[in-house]
Amino acid sequence: MPEISEREQWGSKLGFILAAAGSAIGLGSIWRFPYITGQYGGAAFVLVYTLLVFSIGISLMMAEIVIGRRGKLNAVGSFKALGGGAWSIVGWLGVIAAFIILSYYGVIGGWTIAYFIKSFTGLTSHSSSGQIAKTFEIFVSNAGSVIFYQVLFMAATIFVVYNGVGGGIERLCKICMPALFILMLILILRSVTLPGASKGLSFFLKPDFTKITGEVLLAALGQAFFSLSLGIGAMIIYGSYLPEDSNIPSSSAQICFLTLLISIMAGLIIFPSLFAFNMEPAAGAGLTFITLPVVFAKMPAGFLWSALFFVLFFFAALTSSVSLLEVVASYFIDNFGWKRSRATLVLGIIITIAGIPSALSQGAVPINLFGKSFLDAADFFASNLLMPLGGFFISLFLGWKIHNIAKEEINNLSENSFPLTKTWLFILQYIAPICIAIIFISGLRS
Repeated sequence: MPEISEREQWGSKLGFILAAAGSAIGLGSIWRFPYITGQYGGAAFVLVYTLLVFSIGISLMMAEIVIGRRGKLNAVGSFKALGGGAWSIVGWLGVIAAFIILSYYGVIGGWTIAYFIKSFTGLTSHSSSGQIAKTFEIFVSNAGSVIFYQVLFMAATIFVVYNGVGGGIERLCKICMPALFILMLILILRSVTLPGASKGLSFFLKPDFTKITGEVLLAALGQAFFSLSLGIGAMIIYGSYLPEDSNIPSSSAQICFLTLLISIMAGLIIFPSLFAFNMEPAAGAGLTFITLPVVFAKMPAGFLWSALFFVLFFFAALTSSVSLLEVVASYFIDNFGWKRSRATLVLGIIITIAGIPSALSQGAVPINLFGKSFLDAADFFASNLLMPLGGFFISLFLGWKIHNIAKEEINNLSENSFPLTKTWLFILQYIAPICIAIIFISGLRS
Protein backbone atom coordinates (compact mmCIF):
# COMPACT_ATOMS: atom_id res chain seq x y z
CA MET A 1 0.00 0.00 0.00
CA PRO A 2 1.47 3.38 -0.96
CA GLU A 3 2.00 5.99 1.69
CA ILE A 4 -1.17 7.99 2.30
CA SER A 5 -1.04 11.66 3.19
CA GLU A 6 -3.10 13.01 6.07
CA ARG A 7 -6.76 12.72 5.17
CA GLU A 8 -8.63 15.89 4.29
CA GLN A 9 -11.55 16.96 6.47
CA TRP A 10 -14.57 19.21 6.14
CA GLY A 11 -13.97 22.71 7.40
CA SER A 12 -17.31 22.78 9.23
CA LYS A 13 -20.43 20.75 9.96
CA LEU A 14 -22.39 23.09 7.68
CA GLY A 15 -19.94 22.41 4.85
CA PHE A 16 -20.45 18.65 5.20
CA ILE A 17 -24.25 18.91 5.34
CA LEU A 18 -24.42 21.21 2.31
CA ALA A 19 -22.00 19.02 0.33
CA ALA A 20 -23.84 15.80 1.21
CA ALA A 21 -27.20 17.41 0.46
CA GLY A 22 -25.73 18.74 -2.78
CA SER A 23 -24.70 15.20 -3.69
CA ALA A 24 -28.25 14.00 -3.17
CA ILE A 25 -29.94 17.03 -4.75
CA GLY A 26 -29.59 17.06 -8.51
CA LEU A 27 -31.23 15.11 -11.26
CA GLY A 28 -33.04 13.09 -8.59
CA SER A 29 -34.77 16.07 -6.99
CA ILE A 30 -35.23 18.59 -9.79
CA TRP A 31 -35.54 16.41 -12.90
CA ARG A 32 -36.75 12.97 -11.80
CA PHE A 33 -38.93 13.77 -8.76
CA PRO A 34 -41.43 16.08 -10.56
CA TYR A 35 -42.09 13.79 -13.51
CA ILE A 36 -42.32 10.66 -11.33
CA THR A 37 -44.74 12.52 -9.04
CA GLY A 38 -46.80 13.55 -12.06
CA GLN A 39 -46.96 9.98 -13.32
CA TYR A 40 -47.96 8.48 -9.96
CA GLY A 41 -50.80 10.66 -8.78
CA GLY A 42 -49.29 13.74 -7.19
CA ALA A 43 -49.73 14.28 -3.44
CA ALA A 44 -50.32 10.61 -2.58
CA PHE A 45 -46.94 9.75 -4.09
CA VAL A 46 -45.30 12.67 -2.23
CA LEU A 47 -46.67 11.40 1.09
CA VAL A 48 -45.36 7.86 0.58
CA TYR A 49 -42.02 9.17 -0.67
CA THR A 50 -41.64 11.38 2.43
CA LEU A 51 -42.31 8.47 4.78
CA LEU A 52 -39.76 6.30 2.98
CA VAL A 53 -37.09 9.01 3.00
CA PHE A 54 -37.33 9.27 6.78
CA SER A 55 -37.35 5.52 7.43
CA ILE A 56 -35.37 3.40 4.98
CA GLY A 57 -33.61 6.35 3.30
CA ILE A 58 -32.21 7.93 6.45
CA SER A 59 -31.23 4.51 7.83
CA LEU A 60 -29.12 3.71 4.78
CA MET A 61 -27.59 7.19 4.74
CA MET A 62 -26.50 6.80 8.35
CA ALA A 63 -25.05 3.39 7.49
CA GLU A 64 -22.93 4.77 4.64
CA ILE A 65 -21.65 7.68 6.72
CA VAL A 66 -20.75 5.30 9.59
CA ILE A 67 -18.80 3.03 7.23
CA GLY A 68 -16.91 6.00 5.81
CA ARG A 69 -16.05 7.67 9.08
CA ARG A 70 -14.92 4.41 10.70
CA GLY A 71 -13.00 3.18 7.65
CA LYS A 72 -11.43 6.59 6.84
CA LEU A 73 -10.93 5.47 3.24
CA ASN A 74 -12.73 5.34 -0.07
CA ALA A 75 -15.69 2.99 -0.52
CA VAL A 76 -13.55 -0.01 -1.54
CA GLY A 77 -10.94 0.57 1.16
CA SER A 78 -13.48 1.16 3.95
CA PHE A 79 -15.30 -2.12 3.25
CA LYS A 80 -12.00 -4.00 3.09
CA ALA A 81 -10.72 -2.44 6.33
CA LEU A 82 -13.90 -3.14 8.28
CA GLY A 83 -15.06 -6.45 6.82
CA GLY A 84 -12.24 -8.12 4.92
CA GLY A 85 -11.27 -8.47 1.28
CA ALA A 86 -14.47 -10.08 0.00
CA TRP A 87 -16.55 -7.13 1.19
CA SER A 88 -14.49 -4.74 -0.94
CA ILE A 89 -16.62 -5.96 -3.87
CA VAL A 90 -19.49 -3.90 -2.43
CA GLY A 91 -17.29 -0.81 -2.60
CA TRP A 92 -16.45 -1.64 -6.19
CA LEU A 93 -20.16 -1.72 -7.05
CA GLY A 94 -20.33 1.90 -5.89
CA VAL A 95 -17.22 3.00 -7.78
CA ILE A 96 -18.44 1.40 -11.02
CA ALA A 97 -21.93 2.84 -10.57
CA ALA A 98 -20.50 6.33 -9.92
CA PHE A 99 -18.31 6.05 -13.05
CA ILE A 100 -21.26 5.03 -15.25
CA ILE A 101 -23.70 7.56 -13.78
CA LEU A 102 -21.25 10.45 -14.17
CA SER A 103 -20.57 9.45 -17.78
CA TYR A 104 -24.18 10.24 -18.77
CA TYR A 105 -24.81 12.75 -15.98
CA GLY A 106 -22.24 14.97 -17.67
CA VAL A 107 -24.31 14.82 -20.86
CA ILE A 108 -27.51 16.00 -19.17
CA GLY A 109 -25.51 18.55 -17.18
CA GLY A 110 -24.30 19.90 -20.50
CA TRP A 111 -27.90 20.24 -21.65
CA THR A 112 -28.59 22.57 -18.70
CA ILE A 113 -25.82 24.90 -19.89
CA ALA A 114 -27.11 24.80 -23.46
CA TYR A 115 -30.68 25.53 -22.39
CA PHE A 116 -29.56 28.42 -20.21
CA ILE A 117 -27.97 29.96 -23.32
CA LYS A 118 -30.98 29.04 -25.48
CA SER A 119 -33.22 30.91 -23.05
CA PHE A 120 -31.66 34.12 -24.40
CA THR A 121 -31.49 33.02 -28.04
CA GLY A 122 -35.07 32.21 -28.96
CA LEU A 123 -36.07 29.12 -26.94
CA THR A 124 -39.11 30.83 -25.45
CA SER A 125 -40.15 32.40 -28.73
CA HIS A 126 -41.65 29.00 -29.54
CA SER A 127 -44.94 28.57 -27.70
CA SER A 128 -46.11 25.11 -28.82
CA SER A 129 -44.87 21.81 -27.45
CA GLY A 130 -44.29 20.61 -31.01
CA GLN A 131 -41.92 23.48 -31.74
CA ILE A 132 -40.07 23.04 -28.43
CA ALA A 133 -39.78 19.30 -29.00
CA LYS A 134 -38.33 19.98 -32.46
CA THR A 135 -35.79 22.37 -30.90
CA PHE A 136 -34.71 19.65 -28.47
CA GLU A 137 -34.52 17.05 -31.26
CA ILE A 138 -32.33 19.31 -33.40
CA PHE A 139 -30.05 20.07 -30.44
CA VAL A 140 -29.42 16.44 -29.39
CA SER A 141 -28.90 15.45 -33.04
CA ASN A 142 -25.97 17.85 -33.39
CA ALA A 143 -22.94 15.77 -32.35
CA GLY A 144 -20.55 18.67 -32.05
CA SER A 145 -22.96 20.72 -29.93
CA VAL A 146 -23.89 18.04 -27.38
CA ILE A 147 -20.27 16.94 -26.93
CA PHE A 148 -19.13 20.56 -26.55
CA TYR A 149 -21.60 21.20 -23.72
CA GLN A 150 -20.84 17.82 -22.14
CA VAL A 151 -17.12 18.69 -22.06
CA LEU A 152 -17.94 22.13 -20.65
CA PHE A 153 -19.95 20.64 -17.78
CA MET A 154 -17.32 17.97 -17.05
CA ALA A 155 -14.59 20.64 -17.04
CA ALA A 156 -16.52 22.48 -14.31
CA THR A 157 -16.82 19.21 -12.36
CA ILE A 158 -13.11 18.43 -12.71
CA PHE A 159 -12.16 21.96 -11.64
CA VAL A 160 -14.12 21.68 -8.38
CA VAL A 161 -12.81 18.23 -7.40
CA TYR A 162 -9.26 19.21 -8.43
CA ASN A 163 -9.35 21.89 -5.73
CA GLY A 164 -10.00 19.41 -2.95
CA VAL A 165 -12.52 18.83 -0.19
CA GLY A 166 -12.36 22.22 1.54
CA GLY A 167 -11.17 24.48 -1.28
CA GLY A 168 -13.28 22.83 -3.99
CA ILE A 169 -16.31 20.76 -2.96
CA GLU A 170 -17.16 22.52 0.31
CA ARG A 171 -16.63 25.99 -1.14
CA LEU A 172 -18.80 25.20 -4.18
CA CYS A 173 -21.66 23.88 -2.05
CA LYS A 174 -21.55 26.83 0.35
CA ILE A 175 -22.15 29.07 -2.68
CA CYS A 176 -24.40 26.90 -4.84
CA MET A 177 -26.79 25.54 -2.22
CA PRO A 178 -27.93 28.95 -0.87
CA ALA A 179 -28.08 30.27 -4.47
CA LEU A 180 -30.17 27.26 -5.46
CA PHE A 181 -32.55 27.89 -2.57
CA ILE A 182 -32.97 31.60 -3.42
CA LEU A 183 -33.54 30.92 -7.13
CA MET A 184 -36.16 28.31 -6.30
CA LEU A 185 -37.98 30.70 -3.97
CA ILE A 186 -38.14 33.29 -6.76
CA LEU A 187 -39.53 30.73 -9.22
CA ILE A 188 -42.04 29.41 -6.67
CA LEU A 189 -43.35 32.93 -6.08
CA ARG A 190 -43.81 33.37 -9.83
CA SER A 191 -45.44 29.95 -10.26
CA VAL A 192 -47.98 30.01 -7.41
CA THR A 193 -49.20 33.50 -8.39
CA LEU A 194 -50.16 32.44 -11.91
CA PRO A 195 -53.92 32.35 -12.67
CA GLY A 196 -55.11 28.76 -12.23
CA ALA A 197 -52.12 27.71 -10.12
CA SER A 198 -54.39 26.51 -7.29
CA LYS A 199 -55.29 23.36 -9.26
CA GLY A 200 -51.62 22.46 -9.44
CA LEU A 201 -51.15 23.08 -5.72
CA SER A 202 -54.10 20.82 -4.97
CA PHE A 203 -52.70 18.07 -7.20
CA PHE A 204 -49.31 18.29 -5.50
CA LEU A 205 -50.30 18.87 -1.86
CA LYS A 206 -53.77 17.34 -1.32
CA PRO A 207 -53.43 13.53 -1.33
CA ASP A 208 -56.02 11.18 -2.75
CA PHE A 209 -55.37 8.06 -0.69
CA THR A 210 -57.17 5.85 -3.22
CA LYS A 211 -54.21 6.41 -5.56
CA ILE A 212 -51.77 4.65 -3.20
CA THR A 213 -51.19 1.31 -4.90
CA GLY A 214 -48.39 -1.25 -4.89
CA GLU A 215 -46.98 0.40 -8.00
CA VAL A 216 -46.93 3.80 -6.27
CA LEU A 217 -45.18 2.32 -3.22
CA LEU A 218 -42.54 0.75 -5.43
CA ALA A 219 -42.00 3.94 -7.43
CA ALA A 220 -41.68 6.00 -4.24
CA LEU A 221 -39.16 3.56 -2.79
CA GLY A 222 -37.06 3.72 -5.94
CA GLN A 223 -37.22 7.52 -5.99
CA ALA A 224 -36.14 7.76 -2.34
CA PHE A 225 -33.17 5.56 -3.15
CA PHE A 226 -32.23 7.52 -6.28
CA SER A 227 -32.72 11.02 -4.87
CA LEU A 228 -30.58 10.39 -1.77
CA SER A 229 -27.65 9.06 -3.85
CA LEU A 230 -27.60 5.80 -1.90
CA GLY A 231 -25.68 2.71 -2.97
CA ILE A 232 -22.88 4.43 -4.91
CA GLY A 233 -20.47 5.17 -2.07
CA ALA A 234 -20.81 8.97 -2.17
CA MET A 235 -21.90 9.19 1.45
CA ILE A 236 -19.12 6.76 2.44
CA ILE A 237 -16.55 9.10 0.88
CA TYR A 238 -18.06 12.21 2.43
CA GLY A 239 -18.32 10.39 5.77
CA SER A 240 -14.63 9.53 5.62
CA TYR A 241 -13.82 13.26 5.76
CA LEU A 242 -15.89 13.74 8.95
CA PRO A 243 -14.17 14.51 12.26
CA GLU A 244 -14.77 12.11 15.15
CA ASP A 245 -16.93 14.51 17.14
CA SER A 246 -19.63 14.86 14.46
CA ASN A 247 -23.17 13.68 15.17
CA ILE A 248 -24.12 11.26 12.39
CA PRO A 249 -27.88 10.88 13.14
CA SER A 250 -28.36 14.66 13.35
CA SER A 251 -26.38 15.30 10.15
CA SER A 252 -28.23 12.52 8.28
CA ALA A 253 -31.61 13.94 9.31
CA GLN A 254 -30.62 17.40 8.09
CA ILE A 255 -29.36 16.03 4.76
CA CYS A 256 -32.59 14.08 4.20
CA PHE A 257 -34.66 17.11 5.17
CA LEU A 258 -32.81 19.37 2.71
CA THR A 259 -33.17 16.79 -0.06
CA LEU A 260 -36.90 16.47 0.58
CA LEU A 261 -37.28 20.25 0.85
CA ILE A 262 -35.66 20.86 -2.54
CA SER A 263 -37.84 18.13 -4.10
CA ILE A 264 -40.98 19.76 -2.68
CA MET A 265 -39.80 23.18 -3.88
CA ALA A 266 -39.24 21.77 -7.37
CA GLY A 267 -42.81 20.50 -7.32
CA LEU A 268 -44.08 23.91 -6.22
CA ILE A 269 -42.34 25.44 -9.23
CA ILE A 270 -43.52 22.94 -11.78
CA PHE A 271 -47.07 21.77 -10.97
CA PRO A 272 -48.76 25.17 -10.45
CA SER A 273 -47.17 26.29 -13.74
CA LEU A 274 -48.33 23.20 -15.60
CA PHE A 275 -51.91 23.44 -14.41
CA ALA A 276 -52.02 27.19 -15.00
CA PHE A 277 -51.41 26.55 -18.70
CA ASN A 278 -53.36 23.26 -18.93
CA MET A 279 -50.23 21.17 -19.50
CA GLU A 280 -50.00 17.44 -18.79
CA PRO A 281 -48.41 16.70 -15.36
CA ALA A 282 -47.51 13.14 -16.37
CA ALA A 283 -45.34 14.28 -19.27
CA GLY A 284 -42.51 11.93 -18.31
CA ALA A 285 -38.78 12.43 -18.65
CA GLY A 286 -39.24 15.19 -21.24
CA LEU A 287 -40.89 17.43 -18.66
CA THR A 288 -37.75 19.50 -17.99
CA PHE A 289 -36.48 20.10 -21.52
CA ILE A 290 -39.71 20.02 -23.54
CA THR A 291 -42.80 20.74 -21.42
CA LEU A 292 -41.39 23.39 -19.06
CA PRO A 293 -39.96 25.61 -21.83
CA VAL A 294 -43.50 25.74 -23.26
CA VAL A 295 -44.74 26.96 -19.86
CA PHE A 296 -41.99 29.58 -19.68
CA ALA A 297 -42.83 30.74 -23.20
CA LYS A 298 -46.38 31.54 -22.08
CA MET A 299 -45.18 33.72 -19.17
CA PRO A 300 -44.34 37.43 -19.42
CA ALA A 301 -40.52 37.73 -19.60
CA GLY A 302 -40.43 33.98 -20.18
CA PHE A 303 -36.77 34.02 -21.19
CA LEU A 304 -35.86 35.25 -17.70
CA TRP A 305 -37.78 32.51 -15.88
CA SER A 306 -36.35 29.90 -18.23
CA ALA A 307 -32.80 31.14 -17.63
CA LEU A 308 -33.29 31.16 -13.84
CA PHE A 309 -34.63 27.60 -13.91
CA PHE A 310 -31.74 26.20 -15.93
CA VAL A 311 -29.20 28.03 -13.76
CA LEU A 312 -30.58 26.34 -10.66
CA PHE A 313 -30.72 23.04 -12.54
CA PHE A 314 -27.02 23.49 -13.40
CA PHE A 315 -26.13 24.21 -9.76
CA ALA A 316 -27.98 21.09 -8.62
CA ALA A 317 -26.40 18.90 -11.28
CA LEU A 318 -22.89 20.20 -10.52
CA THR A 319 -23.08 19.54 -6.77
CA SER A 320 -24.08 15.95 -7.58
CA SER A 321 -21.48 15.41 -10.28
CA VAL A 322 -18.59 16.46 -8.06
CA SER A 323 -19.55 13.78 -5.52
CA LEU A 324 -19.62 11.14 -8.27
CA LEU A 325 -16.13 12.10 -9.48
CA GLU A 326 -14.92 12.16 -5.87
CA VAL A 327 -16.07 8.54 -5.43
CA VAL A 328 -13.93 7.39 -8.37
CA ALA A 329 -10.94 9.67 -7.77
CA SER A 330 -10.65 8.87 -4.06
CA TYR A 331 -10.08 5.18 -4.85
CA PHE A 332 -6.95 6.01 -6.85
CA ILE A 333 -5.83 8.59 -4.29
CA ASP A 334 -6.10 6.12 -1.39
CA ASN A 335 -5.07 2.86 -3.08
CA PHE A 336 -2.39 3.98 -5.51
CA GLY A 337 -1.12 7.10 -3.80
CA TRP A 338 -2.06 9.34 -6.72
CA LYS A 339 -2.10 13.04 -6.07
CA ARG A 340 -5.57 14.57 -6.19
CA SER A 341 -4.62 16.63 -9.24
CA ARG A 342 -3.57 13.56 -11.22
CA ALA A 343 -6.55 11.42 -10.18
CA THR A 344 -9.04 14.16 -10.95
CA LEU A 345 -7.67 15.08 -14.36
CA VAL A 346 -7.00 11.55 -15.63
CA LEU A 347 -10.26 10.02 -14.43
CA GLY A 348 -12.32 13.08 -15.34
CA ILE A 349 -11.06 12.90 -18.92
CA ILE A 350 -11.66 9.13 -19.11
CA ILE A 351 -15.24 9.52 -17.81
CA THR A 352 -15.87 12.35 -20.28
CA ILE A 353 -14.73 10.13 -23.17
CA ALA A 354 -16.84 7.26 -21.81
CA GLY A 355 -19.87 9.58 -21.88
CA ILE A 356 -19.59 10.42 -25.59
CA PRO A 357 -21.69 7.39 -26.71
CA SER A 358 -24.45 8.56 -24.34
CA ALA A 359 -24.23 12.08 -25.77
CA LEU A 360 -24.45 10.81 -29.34
CA SER A 361 -27.14 8.21 -28.71
CA GLN A 362 -29.94 10.75 -28.21
CA GLY A 363 -30.10 11.65 -31.88
CA ALA A 364 -26.71 12.26 -33.48
CA VAL A 365 -25.79 8.55 -33.80
CA PRO A 366 -28.33 5.79 -33.02
CA ILE A 367 -26.20 3.84 -30.52
CA ASN A 368 -28.40 1.24 -28.83
CA LEU A 369 -27.93 -1.51 -26.24
CA PHE A 370 -30.60 -4.09 -25.40
CA GLY A 371 -33.30 -2.10 -27.14
CA LYS A 372 -32.47 1.16 -25.34
CA SER A 373 -30.42 4.18 -26.30
CA PHE A 374 -26.89 4.00 -24.91
CA LEU A 375 -27.71 6.69 -22.33
CA ASP A 376 -30.90 4.92 -21.21
CA ALA A 377 -29.09 1.58 -21.05
CA ALA A 378 -26.32 3.09 -18.90
CA ASP A 379 -28.92 4.67 -16.62
CA PHE A 380 -30.81 1.36 -16.33
CA PHE A 381 -27.66 -0.62 -15.51
CA ALA A 382 -26.45 1.82 -12.85
CA SER A 383 -29.77 2.90 -11.31
CA ASN A 384 -31.79 -0.33 -11.52
CA LEU A 385 -29.01 -2.86 -10.95
CA LEU A 386 -25.81 -1.53 -9.37
CA MET A 387 -27.35 1.00 -6.95
CA PRO A 388 -29.92 -1.42 -5.45
CA LEU A 389 -27.26 -4.14 -5.19
CA GLY A 390 -24.93 -1.73 -3.42
CA GLY A 391 -27.63 -0.60 -1.02
CA PHE A 392 -28.70 -4.19 -0.31
CA PHE A 393 -25.21 -5.27 0.71
CA ILE A 394 -24.53 -2.05 2.62
CA SER A 395 -27.58 -2.72 4.80
CA LEU A 396 -26.52 -6.32 5.40
CA PHE A 397 -22.91 -5.33 6.06
CA LEU A 398 -23.74 -2.78 8.72
CA GLY A 399 -26.78 -4.59 10.13
CA TRP A 400 -25.11 -7.99 10.55
CA LYS A 401 -21.35 -7.87 9.92
CA ILE A 402 -20.28 -4.75 11.87
CA HIS A 403 -23.34 -3.98 13.99
CA ASN A 404 -21.26 -3.72 17.17
CA ILE A 405 -18.85 -1.28 15.50
CA ALA A 406 -21.87 0.61 14.19
CA LYS A 407 -23.28 0.97 17.73
CA GLU A 408 -19.97 2.42 18.93
CA GLU A 409 -19.68 4.78 15.98
CA ILE A 410 -23.25 6.09 16.12
CA ASN A 411 -23.03 6.68 19.89
CA ASN A 412 -19.49 8.02 20.09
CA LEU A 413 -20.73 11.23 21.70
CA SER A 414 -21.76 10.19 25.19
CA GLU A 415 -23.89 13.29 25.69
CA ASN A 416 -25.69 12.69 22.38
CA SER A 417 -26.24 8.93 22.29
CA PHE A 418 -28.73 7.89 19.63
CA PRO A 419 -31.97 6.64 21.28
CA LEU A 420 -33.17 4.78 18.18
CA THR A 421 -30.09 2.57 17.70
CA LYS A 422 -32.06 -0.68 17.97
CA THR A 423 -34.73 0.52 15.57
CA TRP A 424 -32.06 1.68 13.11
CA LEU A 425 -30.30 -1.69 13.17
CA PHE A 426 -33.61 -3.56 12.82
CA ILE A 427 -34.42 -1.58 9.66
CA LEU A 428 -30.97 -2.36 8.23
CA GLN A 429 -31.14 -6.04 9.19
CA TYR A 430 -34.64 -6.79 7.91
CA ILE A 431 -36.75 -3.98 6.44
CA ALA A 432 -34.24 -2.32 4.10
CA PRO A 433 -32.90 -5.55 2.48
CA ILE A 434 -36.43 -6.76 1.72
CA CYS A 435 -37.52 -3.42 0.25
CA ILE A 436 -34.34 -3.05 -1.79
CA ALA A 437 -34.76 -6.59 -3.09
CA ILE A 438 -38.20 -5.57 -4.35
CA ILE A 439 -36.69 -2.61 -6.20
CA PHE A 440 -34.03 -4.85 -7.71
CA ILE A 441 -36.48 -7.50 -8.91
CA SER A 442 -38.77 -4.81 -10.29
CA GLY A 443 -35.81 -3.26 -12.11
CA LEU A 444 -34.99 -6.58 -13.76
CA ARG A 445 -38.58 -6.96 -14.97
CA SER A 446 -38.90 -3.42 -16.36
